[in-house]
Amino acid sequence: MSRKTDASAVWPRPYWTPGDEHAVLLFFVFGEFAETLHIPAARHGSKGLPDGIELFRYPREVLEQWQGYPLHGALGEVLHQDHPQAYAAACKAPEVLSVRGRIEDMDSLDYLNDTLGVIAALMEIGGVAVADPQILSLFDGDSWNGRFMIEGGAPPRRHVLILCNDDGESDDGTAWVRTRGMRKFGRPDVSIRGVPRVDSDKAGELCLRLVEMQVLGARFVQGQELEIEGLPGAMQAQLGGSLEDPQFNNTHVRFDWPH
Repeated sequence: MSRKTDASAVWPRPYWTPGDEHAVLLFFVFGEFAETLHIPAARHGSKGLPDGIELFRYPREVLEQWQGYPLHGALGEVLHQDHPQAYAAACKAPEVLSVRGRIEDMDSLDYLNDTLGVIAALMEIGGVAVADPQILSLFDGDSWNGRFMIEGGAPPRRHVLILCNDDGESDDGTAWVRTRGMRKFGRPDVSIRGVPRVDSDKAGELCLRLVEMQVLGARFVQGQELEIEGLPGAMQAQLGGSLEDPQFNNTHVRFDWPH
């Protein structure tokens, strides 16, 4: 049975119905902070970290020994390219705060709004860079605020990454268009296979439309058909993947471009 979205929510999900999904948040804040953290979250429209999301504090040289340290390896190279100045500042920072956790699927996105506000506040009190590994991005304070600190919640497209690569499943020159970042919303990422190169922008816009539906609470079911204006046939949802899938770090819903 569905229930009404909380009318007091800052960021409601009008299409939401109860399910067993969980949202997963993971951010790293680099900087130098006072011994006792006094986080001015309310200045950024946040009530503080929600239940299920925790803040962990590490000396940088300790966290650097961790295999998943975000500034090393392939992810580190991507983050360096994304924002070289923030990357340089992060590499010099003596401390790293990890903000992470898992939250039961909810009828509003206030948990995300509150977490983003806490991170904005941390950037005021010593933070120099924020890594968001789910969307392969690195931010300084200004770019973080400009992207996410928007009244009513930043548009869904700002929370995901749209990627377009050769479709390795075929040798006909088609593209594979997909998203990253939907774990924040407890929903699968979107994968569209077999896209003609001339239609890659159209597929990217379709990805964003499907992202927006899920951000607002909608779910796809196995075999669900979508009729898309301008395409010669329906697209059928195929649910799959796992949180360990390196292409998404998430489950995904696959659609094959109709020809």
